[in-house]
Amino acid sequence: MGMLSNTARLINIDVDMNSALNEAIKLFYSGKVFIYPTDTIYGFGCNPFDNNALERLKILKGRQEEKKFILLIDSIETLLKYTITIDSRKINLLEALWPNPVSVVLKLKDEKAKDLNSDNAAFRIPDHSFCLNLLKGIKKPLISTSVNLSNEAPLNDYLTIKDKFADKVSAVFYSQKKLNAEPSTLVDLTGSEPVVLREGKINFIDFAKKFY
Repeated sequence: MGMLSNTARLINIDVDMNSALNEAIKLFYSGKVFIYPTDTIYGFGCNPFDNNALERLKILKGRQEEKKFILLIDSIETLLKYTITIDSRKINLLEALWPNPVSVVLKLKDEKAKDLNSDNAAFRIPDHSFCLNLLKGIKKPLISTSVNLSNEAPLNDYLTIKDKFADKVSAVFYSQKKLNAEPSTLVDLTGSEPVVLREGKINFIDFAKKFY
């Protein structure tokens, strides 16, 4: 599958967020890959249920099949549509935790597991107004994965991102505001006790003590 031959649209979300959101929603539903700012670092985004978009993203990153992408969501209500029954302790924890740069791995419902070709997935409600409004607009999870080739350092400066990837995606949504340079904390909540898979800005274990 070939990459784009034309340069992507560069869209400053600080100038007209509503216009930027409408453009991002259109790209999501037309199976395009785009770059956007999050509450951590810039991310590649696309529809996780669009196989063509997923294939385009994997080729773009040079990513191995077994590696999974984080899914951004807008609410606990949306989360419960995709995951198997979560006990009240975990729900209380997540309600207190989000929105924050912490992604949690949970088991998927059977039909969602089939759609995503995985038994579990990592979810996060991001602490970022553009992301949250976009998620409310698309009413589905949105893939978030760092802007880089596999095994290379993530890029977090939109000018560098533009130079390297503007001819390979449909749009680059950017902000003049500086982003947090750290990736999200990643926690496995599929078992009885949380397991931190990746340390980030938030100390999850300290936060979770009142719930476990």
